[in-house]
Amino acid sequence: MSLFVRKPMGTLLAEAGAGTLRRELGPLALVTLGIGAVIGAGIFVLSGEVASLHAGPALTLSMALAGVACVFAGLCYAELASMIPVAGSAYTYAYATLGELVAWIIGWDLILEYSLSSSTVAVGWAGYAVTLLGEMGITFPARLAGAPGTHIALANGTQVTALFNLPAMLICLVLTGLLVLGIRESARVNTSIVIIKLVVLLLFIAVGIHYINPANLHPFIPPNTGVFGSFGWSGILRGAGIIFFAYIGFDAVSTASQEARNPGRDIPIGILVSLAICTLLYIAVGAVMTGLVPYSKLNVASPLAVAVQSTGLKWLPPIVNLGAVCGIASVILVNMLAQSRIFYSMSRDGLLPPIFARLHPRFRTPHITTAATGIIIAIASGLFPISVLGQLVSMGTLLAFAIVCAGVLILRRTEPDIPRPFRTPWTPGVPIVGTLICLYLMSGLPLPTWIRLFVWLAIGLSIYFGYGRMKAAAIRARPVAELA
Repeated sequence: MSLFVRKPMGTLLAEAGAGTLRRELGPLALVTLGIGAVIGAGIFVLSGEVASLHAGPALTLSMALAGVACVFAGLCYAELASMIPVAGSAYTYAYATLGELVAWIIGWDLILEYSLSSSTVAVGWAGYAVTLLGEMGITFPARLAGAPGTHIALANGTQVTALFNLPAMLICLVLTGLLVLGIRESARVNTSIVIIKLVVLLLFIAVGIHYINPANLHPFIPPNTGVFGSFGWSGILRGAGIIFFAYIGFDAVSTASQEARNPGRDIPIGILVSLAICTLLYIAVGAVMTGLVPYSKLNVASPLAVAVQSTGLKWLPPIVNLGAVCGIASVILVNMLAQSRIFYSMSRDGLLPPIFARLHPRFRTPHITTAATGIIIAIASGLFPISVLGQLVSMGTLLAFAIVCAGVLILRRTEPDIPRPFRTPWTPGVPIVGTLICLYLMSGLPLPTWIRLFVWLAIGLSIYFGYGRMKAAAIRARPVAELA
């Protein structure tokens, strides 16, 4: 009944070989899964906020700092995912290294991350989708394109009051159906979407670099206004903490460990290659964007569209909007996939009701979990005027990353003989530095974000002590063969 009882490695490896989920994903599918989650709202929405309010043209430094932190965390994720190829990501790793209570905290934290980011991103997708339809000459009813009570300005200068956000709800429900249908089908759709948005972003860089105004990049680091996080080096730090929202995708690759054909080899490839590609693209896009438009004008919902319009090219904005629609849709898809696998793993361990661990008899997907997740996210997206909750999502991501880095150190000491298809290089340096960087970035986030995190964790702890702790103890008492 110890709060810090660890899940035996034998049990984890038995679950990994149980064959309950279909192993359909190869290295290419896992790389595109990571890219699909990473390249989305972070670059299409949050980049403008970070540039205009925190970092200025030094947006690229914020992106680089966040990317460096992810490299350290990504190496640690790769080791743990290769040696513990079980759905659940940081939750599962914490259970094996730091104990049940810490695992619950991380699992509950990941639920918040993926659900909030999915709902927020769905609202952003709806905005881009309506804009793209307008450019195609299709007028979408304004009353059905916003949260209840939201005032939407029409082209003729009048305003209407929205009833609900139908596009946001529809995209969530469509992607939910796709995820229920199967992991192979979901991965194929995601790969197609990723190719489209990569082409669009590369086109934006190739064309936009010829229209950069060097004056927009000076001063590269605007002087601090006297407030922490408002430009200067503290602004770069605050910007890195916020832009971390954009990097939530690469850890979603590890939630698909139990559906990878060769997880020991392919999961590290999926994590590290997708992270490298996305970091380079982020820095390049950020540099071009701040070079095209003064950073003070980028605090808008579609900063890349504003940057493209400054070139005067009429054909490019619709293409960029198409890339945004595709890019943001894939983020929702991967986040919902990760959310359902977290639920699945926690349910198998007894921390959540067993209904969340049921698999569809034909598709072999956690269909009840996926459907419940999708419906809740769709309702939230359609009915609430969700602002960009990137700071709270970044806080949770950083906390998970820090625990994963610490987990590598702990398992190297407690389980030194377990095969590790991928080993984090330069240990213990990489895990220690990764943990410290994540904690440092967390310190740059504002106090209200910390308060919201603690409130959410308090709710989760009440569920753990009221339900999960006793049920998990009963599950642990069963034979390993039965668990598998």
